[in-house]
Amino acid sequence: MNINKEPMTLEGYDLLVEEFKFLLEIEKPKVAHEKLVAAALGDRSENADYQAAKEKLRFIDKRLFYLNRMIEKSFIIDPSTHEHKKVSFGSSVRLLDIESDEEELYTICGVLESEPENGLISVHSPLAKVMLGKSIGDEFKIKLPQITKEYEVIDIFYKNLFSLKKNIRTRENFSFH
Repeated sequence: MNINKEPMTLEGYDLLVEEFKFLLEIEKPKVAHEKLVAAALGDRSENADYQAAKEKLRFIDKRLFYLNRMIEKSFIIDPSTHEHKKVSFGSSVRLLDIESDEEELYTICGVLESEPENGLISVHSPLAKVMLGKSIGDEFKIKLPQITKEYEVIDIFYKNLFSLKKNIRTRENFSFH
């Protein structure tokens, strides 16, 4: 994999493209029209509607630039085709915290797909980097800011990332109302 590429699932890539198209084809023209209508009302320096539309357009343009860069950098990986005998991109990994004897579950995904609060961690995160290549029964340590934790890999499996997500983004999440 090229170092400048960003791994992601096909579903993650599709969401990026969908958001990009929505912003470019629907939201930006709508806000540009709002700006024109507001501009026709008079003095732009004191026109709150004009200033708001101008700010929305600026935000949309920044987001479009960012999304375009991520789309260009994306490297699509289909984790369903991997065996998941060892931890790899797309693996869900059940860990045993050796000290507390508690289980934790993480799924390794792309940066834009990650939701650490839901156990979806970026392939670039320190924990994912340590886990990659590990097999069931392997133990490892990870140094955190205040503590060093020790884990054992107790299960590795694949489950579609988007069936794990609690908040799949929808078109409504893309708009700026």
